[in-house]
Amino acid sequence: QDTVSVQKGMATYRGYTAPTDEKALLDRLHLANQHEIKSGQLAQQRSQNPDVKAFGTIMMKAHTALDQKLTSYARSKGLKLAESPKPMNDAEEASMAKDKATMEQLQVIRGAPFDSAYLASQVTGHDAVLGMVLTAQKAMPKATPELAALLDDLSKQVPAHRHQAWNMLGKLGGDTGVGGSGPAHPPPPKP
Repeated sequence: QDTVSVQKGMATYRGYTAPTDEKALLDRLHLANQHEIKSGQLAQQRSQNPDVKAFGTIMMKAHTALDQKLTSYARSKGLKLAESPKPMNDAEEASMAKDKATMEQLQVIRGAPFDSAYLASQVTGHDAVLGMVLTAQKAMPKATPELAALLDDLSKQVPAHRHQAWNMLGKLGGDTGVGGSGPAHPPPPKP
């Protein structure tokens, strides 16, 4: 379905949602950037894989730069961004709780299980942000030129980050399970 529906300040497009209020959208994009920066820092501390550490560094740098653009734009509009925006509906509340739980998991695991969980969260996280960005672009056709440029930049960078995480996740091999479940075990022998 290629139409946008709006209910109670949230637009829905192709199964993804985004706030129709500029500040609410910026709050959520800021939160996503902060999550990427923090999880990239965790990759430096908890991974033993040089490629995963390098990816974490790339995410920290890229999302710091994106967040600086975003916060600068918000300041120019006189907006103070929330560090932890209040969920606008049940689905968003569940998504925020899942993100928090993922971050808590990343803080306690190490090595190969961390790598698997981190990269899997990068794929799903970037999917969610891209869906929000595309929905916002459709739902806010009269956005300021600055906001439109920010969204356009995100619509190019986020898929590239997601693709990189996806490729790295596939290269981890059979020694970890997606989601950090630890070493893969062969199936039990058939009777």
